[in-house]
Parts: sequence; C-alpha cells; structure tokens
Amino acid sequence: MMHDLCLAASRVPAGRFLAIALAIAASNVSAHSHGVPAPVAGAAETLVQMAHISVQVLGRGSPVVLIPGLSSPRATWDGVVPELIKNHRVYLVQVNGFGGDDPRANLQPGILDGIVADLHTLIADKKLGAVPVVGHSMGGLVTLRLAREHPEDVRKTLIVDALPFLGVVWGGLPNVEAAKAPAEMMRAQMAGLYGKPFPPLLAQSIARQNALKPASQEKVAGWSGRADMRVSGQAIYEDMLTDLRPELPKITAPITVLVPWTEARGGEEKMLGLYRAQYAGAPHVTIRGVGDSGHFIMLDQPDVFERALMTFLAG
Repeated sequence: MMHDLCLAASRVPAGRFLAIALAIAASNVSAHSHGVPAPVAGAAETLVQMAHISVQVLGRGSPVVLIPGLSSPRATWDGVVPELIKNHRVYLVQVNGFGGDDPRANLQPGILDGIVADLHTLIADKKLGAVPVVGHSMGGLVTLRLAREHPEDVRKTLIVDALPFLGVVWGGLPNVEAAKAPAEMMRAQMAGLYGKPFPPLLAQSIARQNALKPASQEKVAGWSGRADMRVSGQAIYEDMLTDLRPELPKITAPITVLVPWTEARGGEEKMLGLYRAQYAGAPHVTIRGVGDSGHFIMLDQPDVFERALMTFLAG
C-alpha cells in the first residue's frame, strides 16, 4: 500500500508491475526465522502456531495485536516492542511463509480469509475481548476486515499506511473487475521468483520505494529475500481484489490512519486528501500525516511512530 505510488501509478508501464508489487508488499523480512525481538527481563514469552499465522506473545498487561504488511515479519515492530511490553501483553503476528517460515496452509488460495479466521480464533481462545489492533500495509487491510467481520474482537484500530482498495494506486483503477488482470500478472511474476536468488537490483528498488532514510533503506533491502514468493504472490492477488470501501460504514470501531508524506511526493494536503476520500465512508475515522517518511513509518520516523502508537493505546 505504497503512499508514494499514488502519485506515480498512472505513469507505470506493465513491465514494472513486479517491482511495484514488491514495493507495495514492503518485503520486510527478518534475518531470523521468526523475527522475534530479544527477550526483555520480566516479559513472558510464548509462540502460538496456527495454520495461516504464528503469534509471538510478549509482556504483561492489557492486550494489543500488531500485524505487519505483506512479506513482512513481526520484526517490523521491533522498535516499539520494548516500550509496549512495559504495560501491555503484545501479540506479534507473522504470516506463515514470511520471514523464512514454513508456508503451511498459505500455499492455497484464501490467505487473507485464513489470517482473519486465525486472528478471530486467537482472540476468542485467549479470551482477550475487544482489543486494539495495529496493522501496517496489507496488515492494515486485514485489520479492517477483522473489525468488519468480527466487531466483538476489535476495540479500535491503528492503520499504518493502508487503503481499503489497493487499486487506487494503480492508475486509479475503479473497481475489483478492473484490477483482475494486473493482479493475475502480479501473482505470476512474484511466484516466478520462488526458488531463485532474490535480484539485488530489485531489493534496492524496493528499499528506495519504501523508505527514505539510508538506515531504513539498508534494512529493507537486506530483508527482501526471505519471503516465500508463492505466498506473497497469492496474497497480493487477494489484496488487489479486495475493496472494503462499501463495508467501511459498517465498521463501528474507531479507525486512526497514519499517512506518510513528503513535499517531493505531493505534500501533506494532497496525500491526506487522497486518504480522506478513500476512508470517507467510515463513521469514526481520523487521518493523521507523518512528514518526511516513506511507507515504513516505524523505520523512517521511529520516535514519531512510537508517540502515535502510545497515544492511540492511551486514548
């Protein structure tokens, strides 16, 4: 869900679909098999393995669920975990097939359905009640779906640079029907990378399109090669063919959306205007900009992101 692609998508030739898909996917894959933060004193730790996701559980206190984006590991949230676990029981999600993990059930269609179902089962089995849920990129779309399909599970949502319909950034695709052909091409191209060395130039392109700061780009570039591209291809296909805009009026949980922007990529008002238009149907939505940031707000602006997250949880 690359905000910076919103301005450029209409100028992108079909031959660059793969690079853009992987950029949207934010191929954020940890160097560790589960992307688990280093243990912190006093923080109980468990791993819950499910068909479509695994969930690392850390800390004590009120629960919060964090869902990373497509191809991204739970290490996406490493920067905020030490602060979070002081007062929260933190549920760090990772989709099977990302971060070097076994794909398990995610080699079949229905990945997004499976993720939502597993999250619902987790929340019910752990008797968490209605919890705050944070989602980045495709994880934001999953968060919105969970709030719509299982309103009893979600107290409020923090959506980090995600749109209810990805087609908006593809030259303004109007609907799911128009997105089918590019989605099919994307799935085939991404799956075609499976079992091959990840192209360094593609990793660098992903890094530049997803992050602004050199340290952030270095991290993203280093993460790009460990996702199972069969899972990524199917997941982006399902993401592109999901349009939640008609469902937004039915989401009762408050929605906060963080939108990255830079002057070079349209400026704050243009980006916030785009997101306000796409979320217009939501009855309880707040759109907030984060300046001088790429798609990975938590990497480019870690202090700003941590403050926004803590404000969200305290509100």
